[in-house]
Amino acid sequence: MDTVTYPESKVVSFISENFIPLRLAFDSKPYSEKFNVKWTPTLITLSPESQEHHRSVGFLGPEELIPSLLLGLGKFHFDNDQFDAALGRFGQLVEGYGQSDSAPETIFLDGVCRYKQSHDPKPLKAAYEKLRAAFPDSEWTKRAYPYRLL
Repeated sequence: MDTVTYPESKVVSFISENFIPLRLAFDSKPYSEKFNVKWTPTLITLSPESQEHHRSVGFLGPEELIPSLLLGLGKFHFDNDQFDAALGRFGQLVEGYGQSDSAPETIFLDGVCRYKQSHDPKPLKAAYEKLRAAFPDSEWTKRAYPYRLL
């Protein structure tokens, strides 16, 4: 990723605006043990309290790294019941990277987030329908399958 992804100005800007990056060797103890890092690159989105919210293992090009990081930010907010902030990150991802590998999980979580805010099941069904149309073979479409009945 050092020669392809990280030098991209878009990636540099996104990371510097949204993260405090820390780079460690995969066998750098105690962190490799604490966070169960077995391969490089492993990218982990952590809270300030070191709680893990998202993990990516293996090479990601610039077109996949930014959406993966956006998903991690959204999941951080989602996990902390900051639904408006989570929806903002999910919206950024779908708007800018709607065909990325991170998009199906984002659509799923967007529906769940909207349901948790409103207690109205319609966003769950809408998420399933969107997933079925755009990503029919995704594991996230399969996970949302029961929502079709709502």
